[in-house]
Amino acid sequence: MTIRIRRALALASAALLVTLVPAQTASGAQPSKTIPVQLLAINDLHGNLEAPQGSSGSVTRLNPDGTTTVIPAGGVEYLSTALKQARAGHNSLTVAAGDLIGASPLLSAAFHDEPTILAANEMGLAVSSVGNHEFDEGKAELLRMQFGGCRADDGCYNPPRRFPGASFPYLTANVINDDTHLPLLAPVWIKDVGGAKIGFIGMTLEDTPNIVTASGVAGLTFKDEVQTANFYAKLLKLAGVNAIVTLIHQGGQPASAAYNYNCDANGPGSGLTGDIVPIAQQLDPSIDVIVTGHTHTSYVCDIPDPAGQPRLVSSAASFGRLFTDIEGSYDTRTRDFVRSSLTAHNVVVSHDYAKDPAMTDLISTYKTLLGPIANRVVGYIGADIPGRGATTLEEPLGDVIADAQLEATSAAGSGGAVMAFMNPGGIRSDLTYAQSGSEGNGAVTYSEAFTVQPFNNLLETITLTGAQIVTLLQQQFTGANATTPKVLQVSKGFAYTLDLTKTGADRIVTSSITLNGAPLDPEASYRVTVNNFLAGGGDGFGVLTQGTNPLVGEVDLDAFVAFLTAHSSAGSPLPQPTADRITVIS
Repeated sequence: MTIRIRRALALASAALLVTLVPAQTASGAQPSKTIPVQLLAINDLHGNLEAPQGSSGSVTRLNPDGTTTVIPAGGVEYLSTALKQARAGHNSLTVAAGDLIGASPLLSAAFHDEPTILAANEMGLAVSSVGNHEFDEGKAELLRMQFGGCRADDGCYNPPRRFPGASFPYLTANVINDDTHLPLLAPVWIKDVGGAKIGFIGMTLEDTPNIVTASGVAGLTFKDEVQTANFYAKLLKLAGVNAIVTLIHQGGQPASAAYNYNCDANGPGSGLTGDIVPIAQQLDPSIDVIVTGHTHTSYVCDIPDPAGQPRLVSSAASFGRLFTDIEGSYDTRTRDFVRSSLTAHNVVVSHDYAKDPAMTDLISTYKTLLGPIANRVVGYIGADIPGRGATTLEEPLGDVIADAQLEATSAAGSGGAVMAFMNPGGIRSDLTYAQSGSEGNGAVTYSEAFTVQPFNNLLETITLTGAQIVTLLQQQFTGANATTPKVLQVSKGFAYTLDLTKTGADRIVTSSITLNGAPLDPEASYRVTVNNFLAGGGDGFGVLTQGTNPLVGEVDLDAFVAFLTAHSSAGSPLPQPTADRITVIS
């Protein structure tokens, strides 16, 4: 954005915002009075209307004696009730930090996430930042999510109720529309909460173009989070709004997976690492609260701002399993939060809450529209096959998916692949043996398969040299993945050793890399299958853009379903893989 445009935007926004703030009385300073304020925060719902299955459907509580308890949680029927009960008797606002939609289960994704937006409207969501997955289908579809209307290709899914769009504003302060050189959607939002005027700045992570398909972010530029938030914080203060909350789709990694872990036990913010930490440390001191997301973890931390004052930073896991209850006082004289009064804790959305009938009706409506395809059995498993919930770098479900992609592209006419690699972020759930549906234990439905692989990426087979494959493995721990490694899942026949006692590229023991028992030849050429997201350099694997002779094949989900059908039956279910392709030295 040029300086001239930035100044014009600042002046126009300031003029708008000033009209929203009452002037002081003629006598000067207003008398001091505090107003209690509550913010209820969620993030990373990802279209999970129904309670998620497997490890995605529970949270861990740390007990006073040091033991832990796993609690089933999530599902909008319970979340809606929990939020309504928490709001009762409070000056309250419900906010979100992005990824409400995208990478969703079939019940939402089949209708391009319209049901989830309707659910968010119904549960009283007031404002949200935009996450990277809101861009999965591009900027035009995000605008439709905001403003409503039917799709040009599919029309209206529920004609009696034309899709109205979100009743809450999506904020995109650091996402610039290249056509207009202005934010794609509103950058800030101001709300009077029982007499307390609060300003919200909404942002997504700057790295979004590296983790979303190129078509999803075409025509958009993602700006630096700190510079953007600080610019709009100054603009809000210029307009007389001093109580400021940043909703940012970026997050961190807590030292414990327990939702009630004390993040500040060894000092403010000592229990949190990751990308959000340096961002929080640099955000303007005028910003009082930072609500985060993206990493699907739970934490409530005090990270010192640049002035050295503790500042609340929170995240409520994902899939509607938790919400963060933030409470404090607003001083009417300073028109700001009393920072020392702000407290927060994460609340479990357990299944002890009564189901919200409105949500039950919404789910029932879309299940009826979806028809029988969701419950069609496509395969059988003999035990849980962990994917998203795996505790090992090589995920058992990752092995299955990589094998499915290899099988779909190994024939000469289909690509002639000899190996396949799958990005771990594309595996969105587990396959669980015990199910509550009528299909029976061990049966895998199309809906369950879709929940695991919801992106509809195309398989792409390319030619790489052995040396480029070594670079691919090294890029799991270098460049964009140096801080948070991304370990690719590998197909059968491919094996190597990973030495975690070393750092960066040295973690790959190059002499250990084999294909079907033979050492990988750096000079030889190999046909390699990945999805089109990876083929475009996604997740920091830039070497894949150097692949030659590309052949685009079928949708990854179709390959996964075909593999399950071909390799399992009720009498001979698919076993859990041994996950022995990556040897780890630690």
